Amino acid sequence: MDELTTYSGYGSLVESIGTLLDSARAQIATSVNTVLVQTYWNIGKYIVEFEQGGALRAEYGSNLLNRLSSDLTHRYGKGFSRSNILYMRKFYICFPKSETVSHVLSWSHYFEILKSDDPLEINFYAKECETQKWSVRELKRQKSTALFQRFALSKDKEGILQLANQGIEVQKPEDIIRDPFVLEFTGL
Repeated sequence: MDELTTYSGYGSLVESIGTLLDSARAQIATSVNTVLVQTYWNIGKYIVEFEQGGALRAEYGSNLLNRLSSDLTHRYGKGFSRSNILYMRKFYICFPKSETVSHVLSWSHYFEILKSDDPLEINFYAKECETQKWSVRELKRQKSTALFQRFALSKDKEGILQLANQGIEVQKPEDIIRDPFVLEFTGL
């Protein structure tokens, strides 16, 4: 045992510094995420304004997106595939006001949410992710179990949301079969 570890309070000093470092790392991750989401939203805005003059569809095809992907990848590295460029563009189209973009959600959340073509579904999952603090993994699980479709068709919307957020307590095998909303385990 060295001399420093015998001083009273040294362990507390190490703990305090560790807590400070953990907090700083969390703040850095949040800041980076916020800047990344804002940057991708702005890239989408630039593309829409340049390529389409603000219209939903381009007049002269997708060659610009291919070229843009190639040039940005060459200049800035990974992250600018044609697919990503399309999602950045769609991100701006689906969320045309920057104030509506949640800085709680990561780009990975938005990327998953934007796989839908239904504006109501996109907004539904964005709000649920934000309010329920879903991870991307949880978002994928909820989408794979068609939460939005179940919610839209259900008369018991509160019950569906509660089921989605808390799950169901299975006390006997009949409980699984009686409830049509809990079929995730079957892979259906």
